[in-house]
Amino acid sequence: MRVISGSAKGRRLKSLPGSSTRPITDRVKMALFDILGPSIVGARVLDLFAGTGSVGIEALSRGAAEAVFVEKDPRVVRVLRENLQQTDFLDRARVVRADVFTFLRSGPVEPFDFIYIAPPQYRGWWRRTLELLDARPEWLTASGTIVVQIHPREYEEVRLRCLDLTDRRDYGSTHLLFYRHHPVHSRGSEG
Repeated sequence: MRVISGSAKGRRLKSLPGSSTRPITDRVKMALFDILGPSIVGARVLDLFAGTGSVGIEALSRGAAEAVFVEKDPRVVRVLRENLQQTDFLDRARVVRADVFTFLRSGPVEPFDFIYIAPPQYRGWWRRTLELLDARPEWLTASGTIVVQIHPREYEEVRLRCLDLTDRRDYGSTHLLFYRHHPVHSRGSEG
């Protein structure tokens, strides 16, 4: 695992042996950031189920202003902090050791431009997280994007009030789902 582009390009990231994290492949990460393009520059990023921080660190390397990483496992948090130190991003990052669902119920201090969700597989946590974000639309800026990383077999349609599925991409065993505010909701109207 490595940083693909930007100020920390080429730096290797530590990972944790075993299957407790679901790392994104370099190919999928490159495709994701090609889709996001320059919108990541200056963005506030929320990396949920952050694991070792690969996505949030890539965003910081490409010019994101700040990244908040939420991860529950203390062993994984230790590796995440080492990766942030190794890439010199500790000053623009905040690591929150917490349960994602508890964290999301607290409400944001300021909304995020990009939220990444990559929970452990086959537990339905991606759907539960998305529903929590839909119920609390203040987590996402009006023009922000939520990306969910799941295995294609996990996908099911989710009925949401404030968010719309705007794009789906398949990369072998990785499925990326892109959600944005419903146009009516992003203007501040009832939706």
